Amino acid sequence: MTTLYLAVFLTAIYVVMTRHDARRLFVELQALERTGYELKEEWGRLQLEQSTWAITDRIENVARLNLQMRMPDKSYVVLIEE
Repeated sequence: MTTLYLAVFLTAIYVVMTRHDARRLFVELQALERTGYELKEEWGRLQLEQSTWAITDRIENVARLNLQMRMPDKSYVVLIEE
C-alpha cells in the first residue's frame, strides 16, 4: 500500500513539473513569436527606406547638388556598338 501512495505522489509531482515546463515553454514561444513579428515589421520598414533612398530622382538630385555632377556634353559621349 505504501508503494502505491509513493507511486501516486511521484506521479503527481511529475505532472506538476511537466505542466510548469509546458507553461514556461509556452511563454517563451510567445516571446519568440513577438520578436519574430517585430523583426518582420522592421524588415518591411528597412525595405521601404531602401526603396526611398534608391529612387532615381533622388540619386540625380544628390549627384547634382551635393557632388556638383552634371551630364557630359554630347561631344564627349561615344556610343559603342556591339
